[in-house]
Amino acid sequence: MSFYDFTVEKRKEGELHLSSLKGKVVLVVNTATGCGFTPQYEGLENLYEKYNEKGFEILDFPCNQFMGQAPGSDEEIHEFCTAKYKTKFDQLKKIEVNGEGEAPLYTWLKEQAPDEEVKGLKNKAAVKMIAKLSQTTKKPSDIKWNFTKFLVDRNGTVVKRFDPTFPPEKIDEEIQKLL
Repeated sequence: MSFYDFTVEKRKEGELHLSSLKGKVVLVVNTATGCGFTPQYEGLENLYEKYNEKGFEILDFPCNQFMGQAPGSDEEIHEFCTAKYKTKFDQLKKIEVNGEGEAPLYTWLKEQAPDEEVKGLKNKAAVKMIAKLSQTTKKPSDIKWNFTKFLVDRNGTVVKRFDPTFPPEKIDEEIQKLL
């Protein structure tokens, strides 16, 4: 399997074949609108505006698995993101990223990048705490919380996994290298 073999559900109707993203750099992120990390949408949007025309995409997967922090419908989540954070990248259909109902794409992403490097004592403590709060984090490779990010290069290879505390702005340099 490769990144391009997956198909995901669009927010409205239809499917997105990831093969349509061949040749692009992609940031895959599970999000929530009621999370302490929700302001990261601003950084995500800034990256999108800066690099989209150069071949950069964001796949935003709302996920309600972490303390119910994405309770709205797909449309309500989209309206929130566009109104509050002026996002131009689209949100996909809400998914699960851990457990029996996890999306196959996330199973594959976690196999490719089983753990993220967490920098700084404060961030390590935060990630440890949120992993304990999570009802769905059972294995070391599981997603710990909302706003875990995977960077995929133009060939569909997962380059790096970023923990929820890692701000999108700090991924800028990595994206530049891949573009």
